[in-house]
Amino acid sequence: MTIEQNTAAPAATAEPAHTDLWVERTGTRLYTGRSSRGAEVKIGSQDVDGVFTPGELLKIALAACTGMSSDRPLSRRLGDDYDATIRVSGDADRENEVYPRISEILEVDLSELDPDAAQRLLVVVERAIDAVCTVGRTIKAGAEVDLKIETD
Repeated sequence: MTIEQNTAAPAATAEPAHTDLWVERTGTRLYTGRSSRGAEVKIGSQDVDGVFTPGELLKIALAACTGMSSDRPLSRRLGDDYDATIRVSGDADRENEVYPRISEILEVDLSELDPDAAQRLLVVVERAIDAVCTVGRTIKAGAEVDLKIETD
């Protein structure tokens, strides 16, 4: 009698574990954003030190997504230890309560590459960001937001 064991690795296409996200009120116009993975971020109004405003978090999410989306092509060409900074800005239109324009600047040193190689890399980086930056794609496309209010 033989016993067969399945030693195959789990499918690479398996969905990652779901992360719960929530925000709790911790003071007057002061909140803490939390994840089920243990992350925390302080959120509040612009006149409170040590917190991000919701709009700042939106912009930081975009910059982080740009960085993460460009990481693979940049590290493949420049090595895992390359430095990059993504600066992000955009003033709010307070009359309409929107950010009509958000600007990003990806700062990365390509001086070790010849100009043609640097230009080719920039094309690849821009394509990667356009293809996989979920935050940027969502902002550009717009998103429906469904709000339900539950009361006790």
